[in-house]
Amino acid sequence: MKIILLGYMASGKSTISKSVANILGIDAIDLDDYIVENEKNSIKNIFKYNGEIYFRNCENIYLKELLNSQKSFVLALGGGTPCYANNMDLIKNKANSFYLKASLNTLFERLHLEKESRPLISELNDDKLKEFIAKHLFERVAYYEKAKQTINIDKKSIKEIGDEILSLI
Repeated sequence: MKIILLGYMASGKSTISKSVANILGIDAIDLDDYIVENEKNSIKNIFKYNGEIYFRNCENIYLKELLNSQKSFVLALGGGTPCYANNMDLIKNKANSFYLKASLNTLFERLHLEKESRPLISELNDDKLKEFIAKHLFERVAYYEKAKQTINIDKKSIKEIGDEILSLI
């Protein structure tokens, strides 16, 4: 069993993957953590020293590795992973995928509180942050919507979202 969670930054992919995996008794994997472990380097340093193209290539290589493995898992993707290298086609053929869909306001509320821990947005003021999120969502939503299932996460608890995923697999 392979379950993939995708969606924008702060949509809860990592948290929900752990919850669902725990209930199912399988591994929870965060693709960014998997890349860090295999590359023996932080995401920040990979971007800084190797560039985004190298990082996106790593994402694709390690996603394929996981999808072709015999392991069962719940995998939390990075927010951009579905948008590159035909990754959604790979996912559609090998796993049950869920788009954790959050409204612009939900994402803004969450990211506003997490700005310091997210280098991509740490320097943005609130107006720029909302604009940044809206632009990214507009660019990425077509990829996210290729998931087999879409779950609206606004105003739902981790348990409610996890239960909804479990009812659909």
